[in-house]
Amino acid sequence: MAASPAEPVSPRDIVRSGLCIGCGSCASGEPQASMQWDGYGQLKPEGPKDWYARRDAAFARQCPFSPAAANEDTIAAERFPSASHRDDKVGSFEAAYVGAVAEGEWRLNGSSGGMVSWVAAELLRTGRVDAVAHVKSADPHRDDRLFRYEISRSVEAVGAGAKSRYYPIEMSEVVRQIREKPGRYAVVGIPCFIKAIHLLRRQDPLIAKRVTHTLGLFCGHMKSAGLVDSFAWQMGSQGSQVRALDYRVKDTSRPANWYRTQLELRDGGSVAQDWWHLADGDWGAGFFQNSACNFCDDVVAETSDIAFGDAWVEPHSSDGRGTNVAVVRSRDLHSMIEDAIAEGRLALTPVDAQYIVDTQAAGFRHRREGLAYRLSWMKPRPVQPRKRVRPGGAGLPLRRRLVYRLRAGISRWSHRLLRVARTLDAPVLYTRWAKASLRLYQAITWSRGRLGSFFDRIMPPSGR
Repeated sequence: MAASPAEPVSPRDIVRSGLCIGCGSCASGEPQASMQWDGYGQLKPEGPKDWYARRDAAFARQCPFSPAAANEDTIAAERFPSASHRDDKVGSFEAAYVGAVAEGEWRLNGSSGGMVSWVAAELLRTGRVDAVAHVKSADPHRDDRLFRYEISRSVEAVGAGAKSRYYPIEMSEVVRQIREKPGRYAVVGIPCFIKAIHLLRRQDPLIAKRVTHTLGLFCGHMKSAGLVDSFAWQMGSQGSQVRALDYRVKDTSRPANWYRTQLELRDGGSVAQDWWHLADGDWGAGFFQNSACNFCDDVVAETSDIAFGDAWVEPHSSDGRGTNVAVVRSRDLHSMIEDAIAEGRLALTPVDAQYIVDTQAAGFRHRREGLAYRLSWMKPRPVQPRKRVRPGGAGLPLRRRLVYRLRAGISRWSHRLLRVARTLDAPVLYTRWAKASLRLYQAITWSRGRLGSFFDRIMPPSGR
């Protein structure tokens, strides 16, 4: 039986329902708990049985995917009660921009326009914060992972955290460090992680006092560590041999949306490949997506003080230097951004909410129309999520329904088949399935190939 929104839930309930994103918020408050890898390459909480299985009202209000937790609208209303603008998709905000950092090498060193690292560094430089919690590369031999959250206390250290990371990470250790050491902290994270921080702030006065700024990242979905294994196999190596990687190698001579991943290997060598040559390189197909992402309705980090994404519209998507869109929700950060524009340090142009929506059109479609449809047939147990989107698929064309069903199936089975392939040391079991699944997905979604022409004849396309 599904838990009602008012009922307490346990970490075990959330994990069993496929609603755990692995943020580590719950583990941060239990001394004996930690975040550990599961069999699918995702991070999940582990701890004493009386904690893991205990249904607790405080935990239910703290977990970002719990039906008892405050939603993004409630949190944003508390944080930005007099915002200048309000949009159903973008949320509450003071101003929005498109552009890039004009000073230094922030743009060159980032995956996009350099805005995330620049703002984090500017918060330190101006004394608004004493430290920044963000994701950096890790030593897989020492840390058992390729990336992890760390706390930076200098502009130089913040710069070392530039670039996108499509890899599981968790915040339990940095939240513990924030509790242990006084100061003002900024936290950088994807929407559900920023939401988790604000839910913690509602319950923990110490976190509320010390986490003074949040920097959000637009998000399509979170990948499992299985993506590294798959990429390594397809480049002639093994995931265990990868010591570092760059998911988006920047080449100013190529369009920004031509992703290329480079793996640095333990033997000192390196291999690289463009995403479109990889069986699971189509982001929208959903390979290795965390199951909780099926139930997310926040694309643009609506609860953050400022949020950043890529400008996936022309002419910016073809600009290999990278271009950001930014949504500023805090009035203080709005002033900081405007001052930097006036000084020529940022090259930003104001835009409206619709421009932001257009740059993330596919993500909003998946998190609104697609979420409504998924809620009509996906019924997690024992916890049923409660979202801002009402369940339903009435009027949705059959082909769109197939797209959403196929994405869910690819997400689910990519984890399982990669695990089997890894166990049997037979990568071909996964890669052949992935290539076939991608051909089917692209035929239905994008009308590619002879199979796409067949679907066009029997089911005319209607949006992506």
